[in-house]
Amino acid sequence: MNRLLSLMLLALAAPAANGGPWRASETNTRGWQLMTPEERIEHQARIRGFRSYDECRSYQIEHHRLMEERARQRGLELPRGRRDVCEHLQQAAEPAARAD
Repeated sequence: MNRLLSLMLLALAAPAANGGPWRASETNTRGWQLMTPEERIEHQARIRGFRSYDECRSYQIEHHRLMEERARQRGLELPRGRRDVCEHLQQAAEPAARAD
């Protein structure tokens, strides 16, 4: 229970620190239906917390792999993702890279 409360507080604090309230949901999170409520909260907090594209993308790839495995075990097929939730980090890093 304490872990869940901590994760919820972290998820609520993240929008202020990250400049925007991205919310994980069944429409934008691959494998949503295969995740526990605790995993959904943790996933949202992790996505909001990334500061580099590479770190975010590595997590995203691993998350997709895990959700595909769970779906396969249950005989389900996951829909393809529609957008890269890490993309904003790549765009933020590009101007800094050009300045060098």
